[in-house]
Amino acid sequence: MIAPLAPGVAARHPLDPEPVPCTKATAVLVLGVVAVLTGPLVGGLVPAAVALGLARQARADLVAGRGYLTGGERLRLGEVMALVGAGLAVLTLVVAALAAILAAADPIPHDFPDTVD
Repeated sequence: MIAPLAPGVAARHPLDPEPVPCTKATAVLVLGVVAVLTGPLVGGLVPAAVALGLARQARADLVAGRGYLTGGERLRLGEVMALVGAGLAVLTLVVAALAAILAAADPIPHDFPDTVD
């Protein structure tokens, strides 16, 4: 005897393919982790850019897969991590630029001559 399905759940046809994980979504997640880890070293911009570019393709694949490709959660998490990694890299560049500007600036001038002991 076949167990009844829950209300609102459509029965699967026996010839329907099994859902498979989207490898592009997994790649986006891995690149997002690399971007977060290397973001403070400014190297996070490259994996973040690749992850965000690949995320567009993965999202299109997931939509075209009509539910037979899984990995939407990995894709979202990878995108967020890529954005965080890119943000860390940009923040590091801003802080380094400010430090360089302050280091190159002349000391505050004063109106009296330097004294020598």
